[in-house]
Amino acid sequence: MIGKPLLLTYLYLLIYIVLSSGVILYNKWVLSPKYFNFPFPITLTMIHMGFSGVVAFILVRVFKVVSPVKMTFEIYATCVIPISAFFASSLWFGNTAYLHISVAFIQMLKALMPVATFLMAVVCGTDKLRCDVFLNMVLVSVGVVVSSYGEIHFNVVGTAYQVTGIFAEALRLVLTQVLLQKKGLTLNPITSLYYIAPCSFMFLFVPWYLLEQPVMEVSQIQFNFWIFFSNALCALALNFSIFLVIGRTGAVTIRVAGVLKDWILIALSTVIFPESTITGLNIIGYAIALCGVVVYNYLKVKDVRASQLPVESIPERVSKPLTNVNADFCHSRSLWWCVLNTLYISPVPDVSG
Repeated sequence: MIGKPLLLTYLYLLIYIVLSSGVILYNKWVLSPKYFNFPFPITLTMIHMGFSGVVAFILVRVFKVVSPVKMTFEIYATCVIPISAFFASSLWFGNTAYLHISVAFIQMLKALMPVATFLMAVVCGTDKLRCDVFLNMVLVSVGVVVSSYGEIHFNVVGTAYQVTGIFAEALRLVLTQVLLQKKGLTLNPITSLYYIAPCSFMFLFVPWYLLEQPVMEVSQIQFNFWIFFSNALCALALNFSIFLVIGRTGAVTIRVAGVLKDWILIALSTVIFPESTITGLNIIGYAIALCGVVVYNYLKVKDVRASQLPVESIPERVSKPLTNVNADFCHSRSLWWCVLNTLYISPVPDVSG
């Protein structure tokens, strides 16, 4: 008989998969000129950031659900601002890609996330250049190139936006690990939104004012309060669900869930958006890239577990239930390091989907 803790774990995983897929499809529907026709990705991202920041402020300052961390001007200037800048950039570029390429092809391009993060980690000195990992990165890259070659509606602009967003997100993840851990900060989902969302909103204001504000005509904009409210609410719920899943399971489980979510999303997008045609070459290329990602994830989890082994004796680890081992594995490092691990498969697990 399946125990209650295991059922809760499956429930959290299901919620994460549903919300993650739903937010991406919802964003595509809102932004696409063929559907809701709101082709302003920066504006949509600012709505997400503004809503998340307000909710986080209410939870921290009014209801006092959590206490704010000790934030000095130095920490804010050297940690929060650069992380927020790359966070805003990744959301901006990622959402803009929806205007030019299909959801299915975007998910295939996201297989490049381990490559981008590994390269950024090597450049920043948080990871070493290893032959086995490098060969996996080559395999992933070859798979993505094959998948791109098989894309019927290939668009250079959309692909460039998505790839740029992936590298911005990768740099954000590495900076998060380096800067926040160096300062000894651990942010939960509420406090992270409390500090990062308003700062990201301000960074997005500049490109919005220069690029979108001049071409926005109020008379031609379809502004439906309930559409944007529900969209922002789903994005906020996704952000919280990711941390629930991380705390409930572990890096391996959420990586598997991320792979499952990507395949479900690719299949769903072709049904919901008929223009999203998938070719045989798309599937072959994505399968090749996915093989490289799976091997890479195995190597990373193996390294992390090996580094954790001396902390606790083997008999003690064996005597624990599997769910507790996963939870201990996740909580043994800072929350952001767990996020860094899990987001190799599910990049942009944030308010943009």
